Amino acid sequence: MRYLITGGSGYIGGRLIDELSGREETELIVDVDVKPPPRQWPKTEFVKGDVRDRAAIKGLLERHEIDALVHLAFLLNPIRDEAKMYDIDVNGTQAVLQAASEAGVNQVLVTSSASAYGAFPDNPKPIAEDWPVRGAPDFSYARDKADADRICQLWALEHADAVMTIVRPSIVFGRGDEFISVLAGLIRRYPVVPVLGDGNYRLQPIAVEQVAEGFVQALRAPVSVGQTYEVGGPQPYRFVEILDQIGAALGRTTVRKVHVPLGAVKLMTRALGWLPFYPVTMDQITMLEEESVTDPSHFSHDLGITPEPLTRGLARMLGDG
Repeated sequence: MRYLITGGSGYIGGRLIDELSGREETELIVDVDVKPPPRQWPKTEFVKGDVRDRAAIKGLLERHEIDALVHLAFLLNPIRDEAKMYDIDVNGTQAVLQAASEAGVNQVLVTSSASAYGAFPDNPKPIAEDWPVRGAPDFSYARDKADADRICQLWALEHADAVMTIVRPSIVFGRGDEFISVLAGLIRRYPVVPVLGDGNYRLQPIAVEQVAEGFVQALRAPVSVGQTYEVGGPQPYRFVEILDQIGAALGRTTVRKVHVPLGAVKLMTRALGWLPFYPVTMDQITMLEEESVTDPSHFSHDLGITPEPLTRGLARMLGDG
């Protein structure tokens, strides 16, 4: 098998390349990213590239005779430049899929996001794969994810002879992430950790190792053909519980918290969010308020993934304190 992975230099892509490069059936992995990978892998070639460049992606697919395309290249966190985020997340997805069509690549795995469902009062909890992705008109991250997801669904309908697998991860954690690593850094450095609001909003983190294992199986298992998978940990946790579990993995008996009224943070963010050094965006606050609760049983069952408790994943990631 010969793979092209967009965004392969990121921590999810890197873990996926770890898995694929060690497999006997893997002949070549082409990692297309705007930045070089943090390390070298066997059977892997890095190409600096932009997912919006359809012609360049098509050329790589044809030149390397790629069997399967894995599209991971997304801006995982909201940025203040909404036009750029849309261009990369939505137009980039369109360009990559068009390149795959023109190059005759018939197996595609794309990462969407649980955020694509948007924050609506009628969303079921947990959300299942057949629930519509609606994004949110005033929430650019969710809106862009929903648009990109719908592009993937439409591509699958228009290419009945191709294999499209869509995965919608919740929060993925691992060394180098922008969630657990950041929270662990706060717990290590400061006597108290700020919590927006009451901290009772629920999240469902899953370890990057499990995500990569599932992706590998999805690329190999016939059962994944045409499927969409929710990807998350085996159960949701309140944000304050996640802080306590991170503290325990770091050997702390308690994690002291100071609760910051959410209303006050929103007012400050609306007033000061345009400043380049302001640390929070309204989209990020919305992402916290929106409970990211999914049903990953389809992912686990079809792809043979044994759900790993959060405590075990944190111990592996943070066990050295």
